[in-house]
Amino acid sequence: MATSSVSLHRQDNQAVYVLHTYPFKETSLVVEVFARNFGRVAATAKGARRPRSAVRGMLQSFQPLLATWSGKLELKTLHGLEWGGGLLLLKGEALICGFYLNELLLRLLPREDPHEALFEYYAATLRALISESDLATTLRRFELKLLQELGYAIPLLQDTAGTLIIESQTYRYEAEHGAIRQSGRANHMHMGIQISGNTLIDMANDDYRNIQTKQQSKLLMRYLLAHYLGDKPLHTRQLLIDLQGY
Repeated sequence: MATSSVSLHRQDNQAVYVLHTYPFKETSLVVEVFARNFGRVAATAKGARRPRSAVRGMLQSFQPLLATWSGKLELKTLHGLEWGGGLLLLKGEALICGFYLNELLLRLLPREDPHEALFEYYAATLRALISESDLATTLRRFELKLLQELGYAIPLLQDTAGTLIIESQTYRYEAEHGAIRQSGRANHMHMGIQISGNTLIDMANDDYRNIQTKQQSKLLMRYLLAHYLGDKPLHTRQLLIDLQGY
């Protein structure tokens, strides 16, 4: 007997996190998940809006889940969910930070493009949001890791001329180019932001203890993300700015 086309495209017990859900038809939901082995996957959860749905209570963001789906088109069919580990409880500002991570992934992560290292880093970042007090630094680390894992060049230790970054030097950082050394002459560049060599070196070393590094890394990542996201702003970014200037 020939194997059905559904079983050929069935994926069982895949590690996922729910990024977003939205209504689909009368009683169903479309679920966007971040899967370790498949990247961002969209699937319909049939009947998930019904009160007695078996998966309704499990479609929660930030919880490690095991999902089974099938389908060869972009929109899959979700067949089941199981808990994949201990529950994570994000509260207050940490919760908004978690939704910010999810929005970044929804906007920047291509469909069905596996990023296993990023998946593990996302899981670790969720745990860090619970345990660490410096949420802004946790976000900077994830933003940088996200862009690097997606293949965007973010050179931090060499300038555009291939020269090692100098700690005491001031640079102009431009998206898709990198750090351009500033000279004493008038600068006619209108793109990018000004940043110190020390900040770039600190970021390369994952060291955000310096106050200037915290401030300038926030401006750099905000500029780079705006460049790659385009004209449509992030809703959660504005919430974070309104709260604490993240």
